[in-house]
Formats: sequence, C-alpha cells, structure tokens
Amino acid sequence: MQNPLLKSLRACATLMVACTSLLHADLVETKSGARLVGTVTKVDAGAVTLATDYAGTITIKQSEVARIETSQPLVIRLVGGTTMAGTVETAADGKIAIKGQDGTITTTVDKLATTWAPGATDPAVAALERKWKYEADFALAGKTGNSEQLSYGGGAKATLAGPTDTLKFYGAFKYDSTEGVKTDDKLSLGVDYANNFSGRYSWYVRDEGGYDQAKDIDFYNVAASGLGYDFVQNKPVQMLTGRAGLAYRFENYGSVLTEDVQSAGLDFGLAHFYKFPRALLVNSLSYVPSIEDFSNYHAVHDSSLQLPLAGKWDLRIGVNNDYNSVPGAGVKKLDTTYYTKFVLSWE
Repeated sequence: MQNPLLKSLRACATLMVACTSLLHADLVETKSGARLVGTVTKVDAGAVTLATDYAGTITIKQSEVARIETSQPLVIRLVGGTTMAGTVETAADGKIAIKGQDGTITTTVDKLATTWAPGATDPAVAALERKWKYEADFALAGKTGNSEQLSYGGGAKATLAGPTDTLKFYGAFKYDSTEGVKTDDKLSLGVDYANNFSGRYSWYVRDEGGYDQAKDIDFYNVAASGLGYDFVQNKPVQMLTGRAGLAYRFENYGSVLTEDVQSAGLDFGLAHFYKFPRALLVNSLSYVPSIEDFSNYHAVHDSSLQLPLAGKWDLRIGVNNDYNSVPGAGVKKLDTTYYTKFVLSWE
C-alpha cells in the first residue's frame, strides 16, 4: 500500500509540471469559447497558426479569434504598418496588449497583419527576394541475355524566381545502345527568362541548343523572344501561360542529303501546371514554324505527373512527343518517348 504522504507529493509534482507547461504555453481563444493551448508560430494572411502537442499544427481563421496570449516575444506588424517586438497579453474590453521594451500598444486581434520570430526575416521582405531552386533527375535501364541493351539519361534545372520574374537554366541528355550499337544520343541546354511586367502580361526571351544524333542533327539552336499572357493565374495551385513571339531556328544535319535549316520563324507556346494535394501535373507545348515556309515546323509536347516518394525525392512519369515536319533523310517525323524518372529537388 502506498504511503499517503508519498502519493500526495507525487500529485503535487505532477500539478507543478502541468502548471509550468501552461506558464510557457500560448493561448488562443475563439469567439465560440474554445481555448487552444500551444505555441503561436505566426499570424499571417488572415490566419493564426498554433503548434500543439495534441493535434499537430492548427490553423484558425483570424476573424474567429477573440484573444491571443503569448509567453515568448514575436515581431508584430499591425495593419497600419507599426512594427513592434513583444509578447501579447489580454487587455480590457476585448482588446490585446503588445508589451515590448519600449512600451505597450493596445489594439485588437483583427489589427494584427503578420508576425515573425525575432531575428527572422520580415515575410514582406522575404516575399520580394529572389530564391534559387534546384532539380536533378536520372533514369537507367538495361537488359542482358538474348540481347544487350543499355539506356540512361538525366537532366538538371536551376530556377531563380522572384515575385515578378523567373530565370531558368536547364539541360538534359539521353543515350541508348542495342547490341553495342548506339541508337540514340542527344543533349540539350537552354535558358529561359520571363518577366511579368503588368498583371497577367509578361515578356520573355529563351535560347536552346544541342544535338540529336538519332535525328541526324549535329547541332541545333532556337532563339526566341516575345510576349506572354497568364490565362490562369492562381499560384501556387495552377498556372496556364501562353506565349507568342519571333524566333530564329538553325539545324545542321550530318547527311549531305538533308538541307540545313536557317530561318526566321514564329514562336508559340503553352505552359501549364496543376498542383494536387499529393501530385503535380505539368504540361507544355511549343510550336516553331518557319516564316518562309509554314509547312516546315518543329513542335514538342510534354506531359508529366510527379508523385512524392520520400524526403526530397519524387517520381516523375510522363510522355514526350517531338515532331519535325521536314526531318533528315531516313528519319521519321515523330519521336514519342515514355519516361519514368527519379527526381531530387532542393533549395
């Protein structure tokens, strides 16, 4: 049988731990009377984010919050622009008090525009900063036995994105061999810059070059510039952008039976993505006809679905159609590639 004194001491110790936890916890009380205890991580975009041990991260509509109390200081910017670092406490008449080293500001919950941790970057400043994102993918396949086959390929992309412009560097390669004979060998490198100068409108410049031995192309280059328009503009969920401009197309063929292409042309394109909760759908289409002969054109379509695997790794499954209306001697007009790639992304 437990000693009554020991039992009482244990109960007191448990109560003291609970009280200590509450002293260091933040409180969010809703207008309906719910009291939520945790750590207020931020107030932004009309929502209060609360990290809890019992329900993970909770997001509460700011319009439904009656009062907030924090035990640790936050940097707080009010709707009017005033910025102050301090803790938030309950004041009289349904108001809150922000207490800092230089005094106290009394306001209401709806006047809180945004908050961030002391020492962190102001979200408004961070939103204006350009950020680099990187991506690398690789695919490998082989076969031995009745036949010997080897196929490998990969690509990389570096994107510098800001609130109104995006700069992309990209590259891709592919190699195939059957019974020791090379059946495919191609490389492409490119750069693309777009600037949203006014709402949905943008201007762009792009350049891509490389070679494709399966199509007997020793070297090709497409340089283009023009205007773009966002038909759907709903970042980060969905975007649909159309492009139209002028281009210069150059293709140098290995066979003397095929005439090289050196022509001014038009440049048309569509780029689309849709972000599902657990997947990313990406579609693109480009069409570059020659001005001298509109029946001579190059068109490329690509559609892919990207699924998360683990950590920074994703799986990308897609199809690519590459059509040249006037191909080299002995080369088919259409190349269709079905691909599966492992993708690593980081910032």
